[in-house]
Amino acid sequence: MPDVKLTTTVSSKGQVILPAAIRRGRRWDAGTRLTVEETANGVLLREAPLFPATRPQDVFGSARHGGPPLSLEDMDAAIEAEIGRRHAGDRY
Repeated sequence: MPDVKLTTTVSSKGQVILPAAIRRGRRWDAGTRLTVEETANGVLLREAPLFPATRPQDVFGSARHGGPPLSLEDMDAAIEAEIGRRHAGDRY
């Protein structure tokens, strides 16, 4: 996008309409959640993450495996088998 200065107005409700060129360029459709951060140079808008940040200890063990532990080789083989199954009918 060229270095063009776009302007907007703050409504009486504190709402700001982002110019269509900005929304299209960022692919910010209606309903997109944004974070607002005050910086030394102004206000920064960023697309909010879809999921909250998590730590490994918060989710460890959430995907249970009922059998004995698998080796890395066994896991790699299972992944390869699934890839083969999903792409069995593909033609390149």
